[in-house]
Amino acid sequence: MSAKNSFDVVSKIDLQEVVNAIQQAIKEVRTRFDFKGSASNIELEKNEMILVSDDEYRMKALIDILQQKLVKRGVPLNGLTYGRLEDAAGGKVRQKISLQQGIPTEKAKEIVKVIKDSKFKVQAAIMGDYVRISGSSRDILQQVIHLLRSKDFGIHMDFTNYRGQ
Repeated sequence: MSAKNSFDVVSKIDLQEVVNAIQQAIKEVRTRFDFKGSASNIELEKNEMILVSDDEYRMKALIDILQQKLVKRGVPLNGLTYGRLEDAAGGKVRQKISLQQGIPTEKAKEIVKVIKDSKFKVQAAIMGDYVRISGSSRDILQQVIHLLRSKDFGIHMDFTNYRGQ
């Protein structure tokens, strides 16, 4: 019994879609009446969005607008990690939102444990920031995908790189 079929469990956010969503959100903020005269802004730096606004109320509205644009662009909201609200210069508030790129090690171990506990005849291996699942049958791999989708690991998961023979 050789493992000829495999797939990867990954967690990647398309940064181009995030950039597009940020541009749409900023455009909406510039035209909305409740943001008139506001210095609200969103910037993307590597894998982190930095939101700046005048007060906590406008920050919540800014996050709502951003989330709507991200959802429309197909960016999963459970791939975002929100930092705490902090004071910024000039009486403004700032919040950092991290974009999840890759599966954290503790979550990868949790995924492997769920697969091993399921007693499916597959092998799960942590390969850096993703998990590779391999087995002899495509049907079993489909069952593993269904199992993983039914569990909530608190992260965004995609199933990619499906290889079969």
